[in-house]
Amino acid sequence: LRKLSQDSTAYRKQQRVWLEGDHLCRAALARGLKPSIAVFSASFWPFAPAEWTQVAIKNIVISDALLPEISGLESPARMGFVLDLPATPEWLPDAASVILDRVQDAGNVGSIMRSAAAFGFRQIIALKGTAALWSPKVLRAGMGAHFSLQLVEGVEPAALASLTIPILVTSSHHGSFLHQQALPMPCAWAMGHEGQGVSDELMDRASLKVRIDQPGGEESLNVAAAAAICLYASALAGQ
Repeated sequence: LRKLSQDSTAYRKQQRVWLEGDHLCRAALARGLKPSIAVFSASFWPFAPAEWTQVAIKNIVISDALLPEISGLESPARMGFVLDLPATPEWLPDAASVILDRVQDAGNVGSIMRSAAAFGFRQIIALKGTAALWSPKVLRAGMGAHFSLQLVEGVEPAALASLTIPILVTSSHHGSFLHQQALPMPCAWAMGHEGQGVSDELMDRASLKVRIDQPGGEESLNVAAAAAICLYASALAGQ
């Protein structure tokens, strides 16, 4: 549990993920997932509702003093679930998707996933160099979005040739303004590295390049903020 909570890639070796706190646990249960282990603090166990205590294959109760050892939070949660890592799915070439091109900040990745789920995008395609999708920090930032998305990791850029939907990219310097474009839906929005942006290879694959109008005069937007704007625009276009 300590490794799962503190090592961003431990889930790949253990083939399990650690969900800390009731919000993530509720989100997993709402999607029909069954935890292999439920973990409770000794002080919470006597008061834990049946919806927590009767869902896992095994319950474990640990001393409150041990909670900081398995927590990634400043204030450790009183309970959590261990889930078997879902099998890596075959990606869907025609599903509305978000391509993450070496997005490295876990908070950005989780936030983009949350926006994708909210605006009807079904699939996350993480190219090599992107933050680990099931890492504890991405899980917390995603706030349960993981369980409603198809997640594909470690993809080589060349594999994107199999997509049957157009790839859209944002740029600070190229393309027309987003609000002036007719956006295709479904599509695949590509979001790039926080400093370098979308790679030249992915730019070359793009069917459409757009800019986000910034009347306040800032040079660029945070990638998660840009993603939210673009995904929302596509959701409106698809209505």
